[in-house]
Amino acid sequence: MDPARILRRLYFDNEEGALNAVAENVPCDNCRGECQDACPIHLPVKEIITSLGTRERESKEVDYFCLKCDFCGFELENPFLLSSSVVSSTYDMCARAFEAGWAGAAFKTVCLMDIEEASPRFSAIRGDNSRIIGFKNIEQLSDHTLQENIEIFRRLKKDYPNKLLLVSFMGRDDAEWAYLAEQLTMAGADALEMNFSCPNMTEGSTGSDVGQVPHLVEHYTRVVREHTSLPIIAKLTPNVTDIRESAEAAVRGGADGLAAINTIKSLIGVDIDSTDGVYHTAVGGYSGKAVKPIALRYIAELAQDPKLAGKHISAMGGIETWKDALEFIVLGSDTVQVTTAVMQYGYRIIDDLKEGLAFYLISHGFKSISEVKSSTIEGIVPTNSLDRSYIIYPKFQLKKCVGCQRCYLSCMDGGHQAITIRDGRPHMNPSKCVGCHLCVLVCPQQAIVSSGIRVAKKN
Repeated sequence: MDPARILRRLYFDNEEGALNAVAENVPCDNCRGECQDACPIHLPVKEIITSLGTRERESKEVDYFCLKCDFCGFELENPFLLSSSVVSSTYDMCARAFEAGWAGAAFKTVCLMDIEEASPRFSAIRGDNSRIIGFKNIEQLSDHTLQENIEIFRRLKKDYPNKLLLVSFMGRDDAEWAYLAEQLTMAGADALEMNFSCPNMTEGSTGSDVGQVPHLVEHYTRVVREHTSLPIIAKLTPNVTDIRESAEAAVRGGADGLAAINTIKSLIGVDIDSTDGVYHTAVGGYSGKAVKPIALRYIAELAQDPKLAGKHISAMGGIETWKDALEFIVLGSDTVQVTTAVMQYGYRIIDDLKEGLAFYLISHGFKSISEVKSSTIEGIVPTNSLDRSYIIYPKFQLKKCVGCQRCYLSCMDGGHQAITIRDGRPHMNPSKCVGCHLCVLVCPQQAIVSSGIRVAKKN
């Protein structure tokens, strides 16, 4: 038994995989718990694994055949790709990712510019448990020469012919876009990703500056279309009012698909202790779990746009677990790309991305990614279509309550004053409760849950 692997499965929401990995006769009872002693954060490892061993389950063989999908005609073993970034910037990195099980990579953006990076160039916002929820970078493009990158691409395609090599690139004018398209086509790329979205460029009229102007997106896409026979993907910026305008422009120019979203322009870590009277900070690209709701909205808008029908959608933005990936897939994406989670946890997260998604598809009767993709997007409804005739009250599980009174404070100052405290524990007044579920969200013990019971509103 590998206790570390089991814990990692649980950490990345792959509970089915963890259950499958635990033997029926858990050998923890007579074990002196060396793994638990070695745990630096003092997790009750024996208790966790023993509890898994007592759960009813059916041992399953993982069949990854159901994960096979398509990228503009290139067959993929699964929908998981590295996005164009530092995690896919050398031969060695891509090779290790491919060996780990990633289906392909969007190589870090190739250009003809001299790239000079700042140091340090990353910052983050952390949650209560110190886990990174928002990540900012001011990273730019590949600092290798074009020829160095071409040699990398040739080696990768020679050694890993069945892995997708999606090469991201960026030009400053017609000539650069055309020249790079021709060179990368001859270098053996499987598809090209036009970077219209980097928010960190020091050169004007590049990156998101172009992606925010639909007629430039269309123009440069058409230039590239004239200089390559490969599939073209337009990587779109979220720093716009309506992402569909640039997406439709890219398709008019000849794009075969779309990638979204790149990072969101942001500020983190304003220097409030400045010694020179200037409060220093820099605009960078925001990513991580915090941007996932925004990315999901954009992907749904692209998938529902009839002018984009049939075009490949490769989604990214806050994907850490197979559940995150599945949300993008059911909203219309064909493949998903990952960077920030890899930067935190390594290429090994592919194990649980694949296993968790495969178990889900099998248990729900789906034979392929395409089946689940086409099954759910109709569930998105405008807020004016919601049924507002009932209330679902929260349910208080007082045995779990520790008396912190977070729910009381939130309801008093941010809700409807529907909670009172008696004997140190919360009690709900149903005549005041509107079923907003703020108390459910703020409870640190998960002692408040949805009752799931719909109660008709009184006239």
